[in-house]
Amino acid sequence: MSRTAALQNGHMSDPQQFGTRVRLTFPPGPATDPVIHEIITRFGVVPNIRRAAIHDHSGWMVCELGGDQAAIDAAIDYMTSIGVDVSAAEGDIVEG
Repeated sequence: MSRTAALQNGHMSDPQQFGTRVRLTFPPGPATDPVIHEIITRFGVVPNIRRAAIHDHSGWMVCELGGDQAAIDAAIDYMTSIGVDVSAAEGDIVEG
């Protein structure tokens, strides 16, 4: 199954597609925007959300980003441009 077909069917065909682990910190504003939807539809990046919390209109998320590295880089640039802090995920990441 191709990557595009996997995306259309709601799953990735190769779990190793998920390689970039990030921590996203959302200030008020982006925390209530459809940021995850945008990185999927605009860039074809598939997030595997491992942990997340939203409190008082701000929050954080730890996820693995899957897809083409250039698309992942573009998605990270987009998130940074709208005020989301993107950093390397460290510490306790829930293993599947």
